[in-house]
Formats: sequence, C-alpha cells, structure tokens
Amino acid sequence: MSNRSVTVAPAGVVCVVDDDPSVRKGLLRLLRTAGFKVELFASAEEFLERQDPMAGGCIVLDIQMPGLGGFDLQDCLRKLNCCMPVIFITGHGDIPMSVRAMKKGAVDFLSKPFDKNELLRAVVIALNRDKEARELRTKTAKVAGLIGSLTPREREVMKLVVAGMLNKQVAAELDIKEQTVKVHRGRVMGKLGATSVAELTRLSLVAESAESFKTL
Repeated sequence: MSNRSVTVAPAGVVCVVDDDPSVRKGLLRLLRTAGFKVELFASAEEFLERQDPMAGGCIVLDIQMPGLGGFDLQDCLRKLNCCMPVIFITGHGDIPMSVRAMKKGAVDFLSKPFDKNELLRAVVIALNRDKEARELRTKTAKVAGLIGSLTPREREVMKLVVAGMLNKQVAAELDIKEQTVKVHRGRVMGKLGATSVAELTRLSLVAESAESFKTL
C-alpha cells in the first residue's frame, strides 16, 4: 500500500499525539499527502484539553511521553467513554508492551522507525472501525428509543415472545387473555417496525445493552 493507493481517505480526523516535533511534522506530511485530515498534539494533556473525545476519528499515539503516557491517555479516554481507535507508536517497544497494547484494544502497535505503508494501512482500518462503531451506536440508540416507547405490559409481552413463547403460553405466564396478548404483540411489532419474530429478536439483541431494555 503506497500513499497514492489511498485514493479516498475514510472520514474522520487522525489525531497525532507525540512529544517529538520531528515525528509530528513527518506524520502530518505523510497523512495529509494520503488525503487524511490531521490534528497534532504535543502531549496527552494537550489532547485532552483541545480535542472533543466524542469526535469521529482515530489516534496515532506515542506510548512514552513526559507526563501522561500513551497507555495513561487510553485509560482516560475509556473513562470518558471515548471509543476512538488507537494506533500505538514507540521508539522503545518490546513484545510485552505490544501484547499489552493489543489487549487494550489497539488497532496496531508500530515501532519507530515504522513502515509508512503499515501506518497508512492501520489508519484506514482504524477510521473504518470508528465509522462502523458509531453507526452501531446510533442504531442501538434508535432501537433503544423505540423500545423505551413501549408500555410496561408491551415490554413483558416482547420479552416472552422473544424467548420463544407462543401467544397462549404468554397469556398463561402473564395471566391475561390470549386475545390481549395478540393485541399487545401487534402493537410491539408496529412500534418497532418489525414484521416477524426473527426481526423482533434481532432488534432486542441490538438494544440489549441499552438501559431501556435492561428493565425488561
């Protein structure tokens, strides 16, 4: 993969966090030539002060820096619920450090001087991963909102239907009439825009981590 092979750079900002001015300058030139939007930060503290942790993009992050190091910043971002993918770079890496980085969810771990093509490839992967994660969170929030619009009884019916119960079994479980179950089931399907039990189950799985679904 060469610089020119990145004909259409994925959306999002590549945040370069490194205390070495020459590294920042080199990465700025490389990434901009490849078509990426780039922001430079001389320290982890500067990144936390200036950058919106909820903004889309990825981070090219030096591990060893004065003050907060790369792993420290990654921990801070996790506490802020920032899910920007991280590509670690370091001039003093070893296998245990690499393993630690990958276990923490890093997209890649590159030792300086790193191969430019490997870095560009990792950035593309990171930005695409960020885009997919944000789309999933948006979808999950939408489904959670729809489930949140259900009445308590509709949620009970949905839970049992998704569990595989037939209408008469749901009726017996909730001590209501089967016809009432059918009415609630129809309303659930309508509110969620589901046309089958399989689709209803899929929607429930999408939203299972949302607070509105945890109460089911």
